[in-house]
Amino acid sequence: MELSPVVTKEEWLAARKELLEQEKELTRLRDAVSASRRALPRVRIEKEYVFEAPGASVTLLDLFQGRRQLIVRHFMFDPAWEEGCPGCSMQADSVGHLAHMHNRDTSFVMVARAPIAKIEAFRARMGWDLPFVSSHGTDFNSDFHVTTEKGELPGVSSFLREGDAVYHTNSVYDRGSEVTLNTYNYLEMTLLGRQEEGLERPWDWWRHHDRYDDANAKGPGENWWNGQDKFSS
Repeated sequence: MELSPVVTKEEWLAARKELLEQEKELTRLRDAVSASRRALPRVRIEKEYVFEAPGASVTLLDLFQGRRQLIVRHFMFDPAWEEGCPGCSMQADSVGHLAHMHNRDTSFVMVARAPIAKIEAFRARMGWDLPFVSSHGTDFNSDFHVTTEKGELPGVSSFLREGDAVYHTNSVYDRGSEVTLNTYNYLEMTLLGRQEEGLERPWDWWRHHDRYDDANAKGPGENWWNGQDKFSS
């Protein structure tokens, strides 16, 4: 890609102020869309869904863990696969500590269609603390349009609880859930951006975090800064 021109600090500041106005407009639009999302009507869940958790069977109501809201990440993991989707795995890497959601009376869970034994093996390999359950053998994935004739699809669904009544409030699919991919959010702040120009498909570069060939892409390890002794007193 062609790089941006080199300018003086004053010229850069003027251009940055112009961009700031666009960013403010985008923020206002995002706030308006979020308000419209909250105004969506809700649908009561009448069907009883039973999921497999490690060592237990749990219902959709159980997944709230007593909180008022529940966010479900529809994680692409077909029962015939030996590992989960790399893109969904990148989003799992982005979730962060759940204490922040819990403080807002909201639970979070990954739901995949693979059997729980496969999910747990993959979760251990990835080093995730995130809660996962299996929807294997249920209609949950098809009812929420993430398992179709075309195969597995990504998505995020939100639910609200009032007593024992559960309501579906929102679902987003494909690029709609891209906002949860923090790798993209950070890359979008850089000059080079996502660096997907020339790829047949944007996701062709995605890998599980333990599958990148480039040594520079590996995790930092315990002593991540080789020159850290320079900063010691």
